[in-house]
Amino acid sequence: MKKKLVALAVASAFALTACGADGSTADTTVPASDTTEMSQMPGTIVEVAQGNADFSTLVAAVTAAGLGDALSGEGPLTVFAPTNAAFEALPEGLLEKLLLPENKDVLVKILTYHVVAAKVMAADVAAGDVTSLEGSTFAVTTDGGVKVNDANVTATDVPASNGVIHVIDAVIVPPSVDLSAL
Repeated sequence: MKKKLVALAVASAFALTACGADGSTADTTVPASDTTEMSQMPGTIVEVAQGNADFSTLVAAVTAAGLGDALSGEGPLTVFAPTNAAFEALPEGLLEKLLLPENKDVLVKILTYHVVAAKVMAADVAAGDVTSLEGSTFAVTTDGGVKVNDANVTATDVPASNGVIHVIDAVIVPPSVDLSAL
């Protein structure tokens, strides 16, 4: 898996420009709650997600997919993390189907589609196609706010020791996945 991460990190070129619609990131960056928190090294992407109740469904999906070690590895990684509300917006019963052992391969594809094998801060995001860890590309747009495919980026630059998390309001699905087949 590390070889795949390194290969994808090299293959994942990300154009660099400002993130916000007005060129600033002040309104979308998640601030540290106090100076004590800022002085402590954040945990891995998985540990940060585990410490945030809004990501409990994502953590359950990562566990079911067996991706905990990969997302806790050295990195650097950027994760576009869907919130619990994003998972709740999926068609009724779909999440439960995705979490079944027989659908693990599909779940892995979906979750790795949310990951880029590079650390990309909000100020470095630019419009264009980006290669995901899954291997497919997704579209990043910056007109009227940052979007990843049709998902809005709602918070940015959540630090982790092995990368960064940007929060999104929808689950994105790679083009190779047919959810109606589940």
